[in-house]
This record gives sequence, structure tokens and C-alpha cells, in this order.
Amino acid sequence: MAAKKSMSLTLTAVIHQEDDIYVAECPEVGTVSQGYTLEEALANLREATELYLEEFPVEHISRPLLTVFEAAVDETVYA
Repeated sequence: MAAKKSMSLTLTAVIHQEDDIYVAECPEVGTVSQGYTLEEALANLREATELYLEEFPVEHISRPLLTVFEAAVDETVYA
């Protein structure tokens, strides 16, 4: 039996905080995980993504486009 070859993919992690946990998402693959620290959330996302890609390999991974935009809001709410 031939040994599995492995390689590294550079993927994106988008992380935000919800109450006392950090939620991490990989937009290229669609995996999501969480942790009580940034490091834990990222490690859990890495593990979830690796397991997902073992089961559902993708042929092409496209980079997300990241930008910013402005939204008009009620200043009394966000002051």
C-alpha cells in the first residue's frame, strides 16, 4: 500500500467573538468551528477543515475577496 502524500494549503480564517467564545470560519471550504481563545478556535477550525477535506476533496479553491464598506446607521444607537 502506497503512503499518503500530504501538502499544505493556505486558507483564510475569519474569526469573530460571540459572548465568551470565538467563532472561526473558512470561507473557501465552508467549515466553521469555535473555541474559548483565538488559538483554540483556529486550531479547531484547522482540524475541522482537514477532516472535511479528507472526506470531500475540492478540485479548485478560490480566494475570497475581502473588502470594507460603509453603512448608514442611526447615530443614537452606535454613539
